[in-house]
Amino acid sequence: MRLTIVGCSGSGPGPASPASCYLVEHDGYRLLLDLGNGSFGALQALADPATVDAVFLSHLHADHCLDVAPFVVWHRYSGRSTRQLVPMYAPVGAERRLALAYDADGEGLTDVFDFVPVGAGSLELGPFVAELARTAHPVECYAIRLSAGGRSLVYTGDTGASDAVVELARDVDVLLAEAAHPDVPDLPPALHLTGREAGEHAAAAQAGRLLLTHVPAWIDREAQLADARAVFPASELVEPGATYDV
Repeated sequence: MRLTIVGCSGSGPGPASPASCYLVEHDGYRLLLDLGNGSFGALQALADPATVDAVFLSHLHADHCLDVAPFVVWHRYSGRSTRQLVPMYAPVGAERRLALAYDADGEGLTDVFDFVPVGAGSLELGPFVAELARTAHPVECYAIRLSAGGRSLVYTGDTGASDAVVELARDVDVLLAEAAHPDVPDLPPALHLTGREAGEHAAAAQAGRLLLTHVPAWIDREAQLADARAVFPASELVEPGATYDV
């Protein structure tokens, strides 16, 4: 299993990275985790959009889904699409929400996507066994565990401190965890993790490796990493364009 970071900026695109988007590949199958704003441009430098087999959206906040719009434009008008429907795994209501984001009249996107509503539980997703858990976030959001070839990856999506995410990540090889909040007093609950909390989640889950992502452009990335490493030494910051063998 291989993970490529398409975009990793939290809460929106930053000067050095698009918003959240991650490409996971196994046995020739290509799965996109999220399509945040700015990510579709970066994706084209890493993979032919026609070779994307499926898309999973953790939730419907803009920094995780808005580049569905240029993905649709490419498939409709580039002349390079195979015209096969792309499975879109997303929370209930994604079809309507994304149609409105694309066009004020809410024109349907079912000529591009086969929408598959998701919830907590298990499903087969190409060569992957996928397990989903609801996260601690103001809107419906799911962390996902992908297992294939004896290896496993968990992507947290957006979450505050969450026992459910820890259980989902139990003994995972790689935990791709958001770390959007700085370590300051009076943070809102059930929204995002600090660097230290991401490290604590990895330690509690006995993960093999922690990759920190979704750090906003205005937050000190190195401080987030230092806080995570204080409790989980096998931590590192992801970089756009970087690839990781899981």
